[in-house]
Amino acid sequence: MFAQPTSFLNRREVASGCSKALKLTMPCLVDDMKNTVDNAYAGWPERLFVIDKSGRIAYAGKQGPWGFKPEHVADWLQEHVGLPR
Repeated sequence: MFAQPTSFLNRREVASGCSKALKLTMPCLVDDMKNTVDNAYAGWPERLFVIDKSGRIAYAGKQGPWGFKPEHVADWLQEHVGLPR
C-alpha cells in the first residue's frame, strides 16, 4: 500500500514501485498532478491504453483494478504491431 503522492516525483516513485511489483515489461507513463490524462480518458482507477501514431486510441482496456490486464495489452500489441512479448 502506498500513501497518496503529494508531488510528481513521489508519484513517479509510486508508479515505479507498482510497475516493478506487477513485473510490467512495457513502458508506463505517469499522469501529472492535475490528472490530465485520467480526466481525458477515464483511466480511474487503473486502465491501459495504446495510442497510435496519429494520437488516436487504438486499444482501450477495461477499468481496473479487475480489468487491469497487462497481458491483454501484450497480446494486442503482438497481434497488431508484432511487438515481442
